[in-house]
Amino acid sequence: MMTITTTEALANFCARAATAPYVTVDTEFLRERTYYSKLCLIQLAIPGNDEEDAVLVDPLVEGLSLDPIYDLFRDESVVKVFHAARQDLEIFCIEGGVIPAPLFDTQVAAMVCGFGEQVGYETLVRKIAKGNIDKSSRFTDWSRRPLTDAQKSYALADVTHLRDIYEHLSAELARSGRTEWVEEELSVLTDPETYRIAPRDAWRRVKTRTQSGRFMAILRELAAFREEYAQARNVPRSRVYKDDALIELASTKPSSEKDLARSRLLLREARKGEIADGILAAVQAGLEVDPKDFPETDNVRDKLQVNPALADLLRVLLKAKAETAGVAQKLIATSADLDTIAAGGREVQALSGWRKKVFGRDAIRMCEGRVGLKAQGNDVVVFEL
Repeated sequence: MMTITTTEALANFCARAATAPYVTVDTEFLRERTYYSKLCLIQLAIPGNDEEDAVLVDPLVEGLSLDPIYDLFRDESVVKVFHAARQDLEIFCIEGGVIPAPLFDTQVAAMVCGFGEQVGYETLVRKIAKGNIDKSSRFTDWSRRPLTDAQKSYALADVTHLRDIYEHLSAELARSGRTEWVEEELSVLTDPETYRIAPRDAWRRVKTRTQSGRFMAILRELAAFREEYAQARNVPRSRVYKDDALIELASTKPSSEKDLARSRLLLREARKGEIADGILAAVQAGLEVDPKDFPETDNVRDKLQVNPALADLLRVLLKAKAETAGVAQKLIATSADLDTIAAGGREVQALSGWRKKVFGRDAIRMCEGRVGLKAQGNDVVVFEL
């Protein structure tokens, strides 16, 4: 097992990779104690069976530059293959200011090819590569050195099996004419804005049932302060205060440290000092927000009246269409999409692009009373009314 620890060795491998049709990529990282992921290991593989065709790159070695990898990621003659790429891409976008292109995500491709919703890597290894993965090193601390042979083998397996999976899925997509479907799905992953979290938008990540304007204004300010504090000190959001505490604060509207001391959910260290000052300032800012500037929620149920019976029919239609197309239901439409359509909304992803051909066109026709559903043997089919 080859571990690269110098910039020269990395440049040599990347030069070889630049002549290959694709390179498979994975990372190991830690995020439990930091806001930003700490990159601990990079795995790379190119087509071939020689030992030097699959390598580990140790980014923790002092003096090692990752510039050769970033240059390879910018080389559009080489496809960069990941599985469930989002977290890996976030690391490279933040640390190197680069998003690999062209990109291929085997999890997305597998969903398009009928392997189910968010299919796991182990499943694809078993079904496509006919291999198995040793799980003993799954919950390892990848920042500790030296790495054991078992850890290295586990890490390398994440990119060596990926070669067979990529070749199988890319061939299947070409055969079925669905390559563009995957490319459409990857547009979000390849957008740098996907990985930039603006503190003023952090409130959108907090799940709450309360939608009153004043509550949401305070929640927005509290979420923004938490995000700014966590980013500046590179600590997890939960180290500042957790979502349940944030919601409690937005409800109770504390105005003093004495009020904070009565919180059931706030961490002890957040009841005084910088965090306490930030909380009180955020609550006050939220109380002063003009009603016309209250946050606008995207909850379709607040804006449109959902027809439950029609929503249920759309779910049956989605299941039937997904089975016919051999595509994961979740990839075509979410439950929220179906509710929006049933409520008369049309600005949803399920009604555009390839989804419109597979599901959206008939979904609209059903809402308009032009088609219905009927049982035909073991299948559910669409018929004209």
